Amino acid sequence: MNSPKAKVGERGQVTIPKRLRRSLGIHAGEEVEFEEHEGALLLRRARGEDPVDRLIGAVRESTDVDAYLAQSRGPGWNPTQDGPRGGRSKRSSHDRRK
Repeated sequence: MNSPKAKVGERGQVTIPKRLRRSLGIHAGEEVEFEEHEGALLLRRARGEDPVDRLIGAVRESTDVDAYLAQSRGPGWNPTQDGPRGGRSKRSSHDRRK
């Protein structure tokens, strides 16, 4: 099987052959990355940035998460102030259909 070939343009641009783009799932506008490895040039689809990595360093001060959640949610349910809890009865959903 013949390896696909392409010419390098004046600005260093190369067109990835269509058959390879299809088999690797590379689409127009998608980022690729290059690596030199033992005298060969490797091209692969660029890995997306891990969204968690973007959050590192976002908070500059120490925060008590439990205190923040308690403050943002407000006071919890209190039976003397809020009355009886609403919600589901002890009957199962199967019993309620009858």
